[in-house]
Amino acid sequence: MIEKAMRGSRGYWIWLGSLALVAAVGVLNYLHQLDVGLTVTGMSRDVSWGLYIAQFTFLVGVAASAVMLVLPSYLHSYKEFQKLVVLGESLAVGAVTMCLLFVICDLGQPARLLNIFLHPTPHSMLFWDSIVLQGYLALNVIVGWGTQSAERHQVAPPPWLKVLIYVSIPWAFCIHTVTAFLYAGIPGRELWLTAIMAPRFLASAFASGPALLLLLVFLERRLTGFDPGEKPIQTLATIVTYSMIANLFFLSLEFFTAFYSGIPGHEHTLRYLFVGLDGHTQLVPFMWTSVLLGAGGVTLLTVPAWRRRRGLLVAACAAIFVSAFIDKGMGLVIGGFVPSPLHRVTEYHFTFTEIAISAGIWAIGAFIVTVFFKIASGVREEAEELKPSGALQPE
Repeated sequence: MIEKAMRGSRGYWIWLGSLALVAAVGVLNYLHQLDVGLTVTGMSRDVSWGLYIAQFTFLVGVAASAVMLVLPSYLHSYKEFQKLVVLGESLAVGAVTMCLLFVICDLGQPARLLNIFLHPTPHSMLFWDSIVLQGYLALNVIVGWGTQSAERHQVAPPPWLKVLIYVSIPWAFCIHTVTAFLYAGIPGRELWLTAIMAPRFLASAFASGPALLLLLVFLERRLTGFDPGEKPIQTLATIVTYSMIANLFFLSLEFFTAFYSGIPGHEHTLRYLFVGLDGHTQLVPFMWTSVLLGAGGVTLLTVPAWRRRRGLLVAACAAIFVSAFIDKGMGLVIGGFVPSPLHRVTEYHFTFTEIAISAGIWAIGAFIVTVFFKIASGVREEAEELKPSGALQPE
């Protein structure tokens, strides 16, 4: 099926070429970082995780969100999602690949990754996170390829593939839960030391991931004419709505716990994020932008008449995606280091090198998703041509 990705319009090849160029710039900057060290980044002793881990955390949620299509489609026989499942799995493959690349870039010496497997440490959350991420990547590649192959040949998926599909459902919850445990298991960081860290992660994931998928579906429909139907789009928009409401509710719980209890450690980080602390206000405009975009997006999606208007739906999905990106990336990760255990405020300023490397990784992810979407589009067109010859036959 890979040959379907080798045929495309001039615009398709220009797009892939542009992504390859951005990725090449990112690789060159990464080689510079590898040679000089992490001193070329904005990270420091007090803020040891920066732009790389922030995006890693966010993208794990985007990858996990594919379960919002797989679960209703296969466990509840919601056939309306059948056309979108393979797109969700393709997005998951690109997102997990980007996650792994961001982790590699965050390491001063990428060869240290081998220590996870040469010297496994079962009580380490990092060990389990590496296992679930790579396993989820393999599951989505195999399941996505297998389902498209079955669709291409007009046959039902083999039984072993259905087993993997069912395995991928709890696995999707695991990848984001284990990632949340990476933060919640650190006692010295008050913002992360909360029992609802995993629910917050899952709620934001099930809002931002489907929101991005809807934007990609609208783009594909404009470019290829693909139309999954209005019902699955509205169902997915409803999932985004309630997930984002839950995410905002969980955020409000953090404020109640911090300020009603009067625990200084919990208060200081939230003050730094939303009003500033000791004159440091770097993240304040970003966090209020996140809240306003999230609330605005939910407002547009809550009213059914507005949600059915395509322009407003696109604006709402874009607002929720950006809101979750700011909150879960910059706010949660970078804000968690302020103040330090010694009550110092050290602000983080990312560098051009970090931006270039991050842009390169996003380009790689976009390249993967584009190729997978192109293959899915080609298989879909081929299946449509074969439909008159008969219905699906079991193998």
